[in-house]
Amino acid sequence: MGAKLAGAAGGRHSIPQNAEINVTPFVDVMLVLLIIFMVAAPMATVSIALDLPPAEADAPPPPNGPTYVSIQKSGALFIGEQATSLPSIGGDLARVMAAKGVVGDAHAERVYIRADAAIRYDQFMTVMNRLQDEGYYRVGLIGEEIE
Repeated sequence: MGAKLAGAAGGRHSIPQNAEINVTPFVDVMLVLLIIFMVAAPMATVSIALDLPPAEADAPPPPNGPTYVSIQKSGALFIGEQATSLPSIGGDLARVMAAKGVVGDAHAERVYIRADAAIRYDQFMTVMNRLQDEGYYRVGLIGEEIE
């Protein structure tokens, strides 16, 4: 909404039309409503006395430590500190996890692979593919910085 306040159109004393909405009153109303709701909200809460039973829960079992499959420079495989071979890695991994106290499906546990920087990529992928063939799909890779 605009209004012409002075002189002929295009004169030097003419004021251009203002087609913008004045939002100041809107902001003022919103702030007043905000204050009203902030004051009214605590009054709306009603406290009700409840007799709840005491909380008794068994502590969850401690998490199992990580299981590491290590590939050395010579190509030797280790599960933790136990030596293993590629054909028997699935069974050995299940035995190590059972000894650690893994409850349930050992295939659902995460297995970490750490390999020497000097091994070839195909050696690494052979171990990874063998783990997947045995059903271990939750495999994490551990990288260490080389200095």
